[in-house]
Order: sequence, then C-alpha cells, then structure tokens
Amino acid sequence: MAGSVGVFAVLASAPTVVRLSLHVLGASVWLGGQLVVAGLLPTLRSMGEDAPRKVAAAFARVSWPAFWLLVITGLWNYAAVHGASQSSAWNAVFLIKMLCVVAAGIGAYLHTRATTPRRRGVFAGVGALATVAAMVLGVALAG
Repeated sequence: MAGSVGVFAVLASAPTVVRLSLHVLGASVWLGGQLVVAGLLPTLRSMGEDAPRKVAAAFARVSWPAFWLLVITGLWNYAAVHGASQSSAWNAVFLIKMLCVVAAGIGAYLHTRATTPRRRGVFAGVGALATVAAMVLGVALAG
C-alpha cells in the first residue's frame, strides 16, 4: 500500500479534473460532432433534400452550448495556469489559439447563414480547420 500513496500524489486536484473534463467534453461535442456530421453528409443527402438541414439544426442545439462551454472553460484554464505570468512565447501561442477559436465560431456561424452549397462548404471548412488548429495549440500549451 505504501507504493499507492505515490500514485495518488500525482493525480490532479478535483477542480482541475472538473475543469479539464468539461473542456474535453465540449471539444468532443464541438469538433467530434462536426466530423461525424461531415461523415454522414452523403448518407443524409440520400435521405432527402431537407435531411442535412434538419440534422444541422439538431446538431446546432448541442454544438453551440458545447462551443460556449469551451470558451468558458478555456478562460478558466487560462486563470488556473496563471496565464498572465507565463512566458511571452506561451502567451503568443495562447493568443493565436484564441484567434483560432474566434475564427472557428465565425466560420460555424457563417456556415449556418450561408445560402449556397459552396459558401456552406467554405465556411464549414474554415470552422473545422480553425477548431483543429485551436485543439492542437491547446495541447501544445498544456506542455
């Protein structure tokens, strides 16, 4: 049993577990959902002209709360790691990540407002790529 004490000593605190779990949950829904819907799109199109729009509307009811959960927990993460006291390089990467988050949100929003398939595709691509970039930069910041 003495060896197990050392294992527990390296576990994250309860607030850290909650904060990071909520952030990962939000990312799972926001990015994972985008990838799943994109993968299902050919099948949805075969189900009728309205099917993709109906699925997109249903996904929006889940994905936008997940996006805001990511924003809130992202700010919580910044405060928890004392971002203001991190190196200038760390803060530069954090700023780029935040720009990616903004681009992801704008891309997704414009995707929902686009009136042509081409524009929907372009804005979906912008939103998804910006989301992936934000995720990768977040992993880098975890250092």
